[in-house]
Amino acid sequence: MAFYKENDVIQLCLERLKTIYGSQVRLSGSKPVGGGCINHSLKISTSVGDFFLKWNPSSPPDLFMKEAAGLAEMYSVDNPYLLVPKVIWSREADESPGLLLMEYLEPATDTSGFDEQLGRGIARLHRKTASTYGFHHSNYCGTTVQDNTWTSKWPEFFARRRIWNLVRQINDSRGMSSAELNVYERMVDKIPRLLFHQTIPSLIHGDLWSGNYMYTSNGPALIDPACYYADREMELGMMQLFGGFSPAVWGAYQEEWALPESWQQRIPLYQLYHILNHHLLFGGSYGRQALEIAKAFV
Repeated sequence: MAFYKENDVIQLCLERLKTIYGSQVRLSGSKPVGGGCINHSLKISTSVGDFFLKWNPSSPPDLFMKEAAGLAEMYSVDNPYLLVPKVIWSREADESPGLLLMEYLEPATDTSGFDEQLGRGIARLHRKTASTYGFHHSNYCGTTVQDNTWTSKWPEFFARRRIWNLVRQINDSRGMSSAELNVYERMVDKIPRLLFHQTIPSLIHGDLWSGNYMYTSNGPALIDPACYYADREMELGMMQLFGGFSPAVWGAYQEEWALPESWQQRIPLYQLYHILNHHLLFGGSYGRQALEIAKAFV
């Protein structure tokens, strides 16, 4: 891939905006936007409004295309409590960087009542359902490929397309002892007996931690999705893993769509997927943490 400077990427977006809004579009400025550690990100100001741009010359070629599809899926939900940025343009990396251009959401100065809106909005998102578990294509959680092949039974999807898929990748890239592999094999075989509760395929954000929602001048918004249709409790596991969601969020969620009494018992199992993913991506102590969770369910 040719080396592209920031101005080159901005110019690509400006030309695209001209095809959408007309040749009168003019650039009035740009400035970096913080919050990300992987991608470059900018606020672009133009004569037809402000836009958010992110790009990465070394990401998987279709990373932003898949993110755009997830945003579009969430955007399609009739949700009075939550915003999802509208995708203007996404492109796959080829001779120039992959990028994602979206509407710009202005950060809020007053966030009163937003925690309750966020909780209700997440519950409303989960009300969108499909006939089976998965998504229209594979996508990414971080830079890890998620196999979203449609599957009729949730325990099978979770066991094979989530946990065992990650175990195989970790074993290939970092290595696992035969004893560790044996623990995961036994746990995966046991998942149908662990996840016997009634579920429906709900649309989830898929990577919902405190860095992937924001409070804007028009209300709470979800960003950076890894969407698929899953047991909605899968989302709640990630929300609890690193914190960042107030009691008001959880209370509003429960009011909007009450959870079964047993949901907290399954949270560590659902968190295992994200801990394994962190082990794959970052190493460190995540491997030991994941193994202890797996042992608890064997």
